[in-house]
Amino acid sequence: MNTDTDQKLWNRDFVAVCLSSFFLFMTFYILAVTLPIFVTDTLHARQEQIGLVMTVFIISTVILRPLTGKWMDEWNRKKIISFSLVLFMICTAIYPFIHQYSLLLGLRFLHGIGFGMATTAAGAVAIDLVPDRRKGEGIGYFSLFMSLAMVVGPFLGLTIMQSNNNVLLFSICIVFSVLSLIFGLSLRIPQRVVQASVKPEKGWRKFIEPRAIPISLTGSVLAFSYGAITTFLSVYAKSNGLEKYASYFFMVFALMIVISRPFTGKRFDRSGPNGLVYPGVILFSLGMIGLSLTSSPVPFLVAGGLLGLGFGAMLPSFQTIAIQAAPAHRRGLATGTFFLLFDTGYGIGSYVLGLVASKTNYHTMYFVAGVVVACSSLLYYGLHHRKSSVALKPGPAGSMR
Repeated sequence: MNTDTDQKLWNRDFVAVCLSSFFLFMTFYILAVTLPIFVTDTLHARQEQIGLVMTVFIISTVILRPLTGKWMDEWNRKKIISFSLVLFMICTAIYPFIHQYSLLLGLRFLHGIGFGMATTAAGAVAIDLVPDRRKGEGIGYFSLFMSLAMVVGPFLGLTIMQSNNNVLLFSICIVFSVLSLIFGLSLRIPQRVVQASVKPEKGWRKFIEPRAIPISLTGSVLAFSYGAITTFLSVYAKSNGLEKYASYFFMVFALMIVISRPFTGKRFDRSGPNGLVYPGVILFSLGMIGLSLTSSPVPFLVAGGLLGLGFGAMLPSFQTIAIQAAPAHRRGLATGTFFLLFDTGYGIGSYVLGLVASKTNYHTMYFVAGVVVACSSLLYYGLHHRKSSVALKPGPAGSMR
C-alpha cells in the first residue's frame, strides 16, 4: 500500500463530498429559519403549528439514519447517495407549489427522508476517503463544512425573508440542492472490501452499531443543549434588544470553529480525544451560562465564541470515536447510529428546553442547558474515558487503535 497516497487528505473526492454536504446543509438551515415565517405569513397557520413542521422532518430523518447506515455497509453506496440527493432535490423543488399546511407536512416528511439518507451516506463516504492515520483531522474538516453552512444558511435565509420574496428564497434552495447533487454524482467512492468471514448481525444490531452507542449518548446530550441555540437564539436576542447582533453571534460561533478546527483535528490524532472533550465541555458550558446572564452586545458575542470553541472541539471528537469503535465493515452503521442519537437529542432538547423557557424565561433555559452540558463530562468519563483510556492512545506508527 502506498503510504503517500494513504496520507493525502485533500483529494478530488474528499473535496467533492465536503461540498456536497455543505450545499445540503445550506438548504437545510435556510429552510429551518425561514419556514416558521412562511408557515405563519403565507400559509396563515397558527403559531403552535410551527414546531410540527420541524418535528415531522426530524422524525423521518431519525427513522432513516440506522436504515441508511445498514444499507451503506451492504448495498451499492453510489446508488444510495445518488438516490438520496435526487430525492432531496425533488422535494426542495416542490416548496414553491405548496399552498396548504397539510401538504407542507407531507413534503417535510419526504424531505426528512432524503436528508437523513443523504447526510448519513455522505458521512460514511467521507470516512472511507480519509486516511486511517488522519481520521480526527479529516472528520474535523468534513464537519467544518456543516458548521459553515450553519452560519451562512440562516444569515442568507433571514436576509432574503426581509424582502418577503418566497420565490427567490426557494429558488436559491433549489440551486443549492442541485449543486449538492452534482458534487455527489461526481464522487468516486472506494470499493468496499467484502469480508466473507464476518458473521452477519441479527435483530436490532443489523440497524444499530452497539459499540458506537456509548459515545453517541454523550453526543446526544451535547445536541440537547445545542438545540437551544439554533431554535431560540433569535427570539432570545430580540427579547434583550440584541436582535441586530443575532447574525453576528452565529458568525462568531462559526469563526471560532473554523480557527480551531485545524488544531483540534491534529491534536486528536496525536493525543486522543480526552484533551479536547473536557476543555470543550468547559468552554461550551461557560458559553451557555454566559449567554443566560448577558444583556449587552459584547458578552453576547463572547458567549458565541466560547460556544463555538466548545462545540468545535466536542462534535468531531465524538463522531470520530464512534467510527473508530466499530470495525471497518460497520462504519456506515456507526455513522448512522451517532447521528440517530444526535438528532434525537436535538429534537428532545428543543422541545424540553422550550417548555423550560415557557414556564420560566430564556435566561433560565440557557442556564439549564449549560448545566446539562457540564454533566455530560461525567457521562463521557463513565461511558468512554474510563473504559477506553488505553484503546485510543496513538499506536506505534502514530495510528489510532
